Amino acid sequence: MNILFHLGHPAHFHLNKITITNLIEQGNQVTIAINDKDILENLLIESKLSYMKIVGKKNNQSKFGTFLRLLKQIKNLFQISYKKKIELLIGSTSVISHVGVLLNIPSIALVEDDAEAIPPFPQITYPFISKIIAPKECSVGRWSYKKIGINSYHELAYLHPNTFKPSFKKIEKYVDSQDDYFIIRFSDLGAYHDDGISGISDNIAKLIIDKLIPHGNVYITSERKLNSEFEKYRVKINPIDMHHFMAFCSIVIGDSQTMSAEAAVLGVPFIRYNDFVGKLSYCNSLEEIYNLGYGIKAGETKLLLDKVDQLINMSNKNEIFNKRKEKMLSEKIDYSLFLLDFIKKNYLK
Repeated sequence: MNILFHLGHPAHFHLNKITITNLIEQGNQVTIAINDKDILENLLIESKLSYMKIVGKKNNQSKFGTFLRLLKQIKNLFQISYKKKIELLIGSTSVISHVGVLLNIPSIALVEDDAEAIPPFPQITYPFISKIIAPKECSVGRWSYKKIGINSYHELAYLHPNTFKPSFKKIEKYVDSQDDYFIIRFSDLGAYHDDGISGISDNIAKLIIDKLIPHGNVYITSERKLNSEFEKYRVKINPIDMHHFMAFCSIVIGDSQTMSAEAAVLGVPFIRYNDFVGKLSYCNSLEEIYNLGYGIKAGETKLLLDKVDQLINMSNKNEIFNKRKEKMLSEKIDYSLFLLDFIKKNYLK
């Protein structure tokens, strides 16, 4: 079968890489189309998976610029899909839904954010998509009749123990094994659904670092340009090693949903600080049901710093969060296994 995956973000690579590899090994023709976003292309090069770039890096941040970029993606993906006689489109972008309708082929959206939190994505995607695969707690608005709800998280597509085994050997070149270390993550917050969303400012970052430094090393990973005073903390790490790097750190603090959820399923305590707190069901699940991390709304700086203190001083922190992780894993399924099985049962000839 000819299947196309459209990857618009590095997280989409991780979400789909195991499914893509399995489909190829089983004799299917798989085309990978990508947007040039952050480290996405580097990840594909490292993985030795062939890909086609359909759009370059985003330069124009205006709504009109975003619209023109969307049209370019639709045009280019349409041409690729038509030429290659694609039979199934899979991804987390709106583009696959439009190309699917134009070519009369099925499309599957893989989403985890609630429809109400990320307008206008649902409005321009869900009316045209064939199926929506999402965590069971995720709202897809009035398109619930298209939803396939699963008892899993996107992060369990690539960090489930079935497929990911943390290795300290992979990160020895980056850290001293004798020292605790902390990761601070700055998101770009430049996507259309991030409009008006606040995260960790430079002033808040400095306060966090001042608290962490006496207790270990601080490493910053950032999608956005860093103020010069933070450059000394930037970690220069091969993207392929990042999840191993996260697995052995003490705390992850950031304004990224994805990295917070990744820390959670690895059993590493996280603090998520932005305006999305309380609005995303899968994050609420990790924070409120499994107690694997803490969501703090932007503006509640004192609460953020108090939570940093609490985690730094928590005795038996590793044991506590590992038990919480094991409880979560006992109640969730391997996302990649589900997705592969779903594709085989419903689409493979």
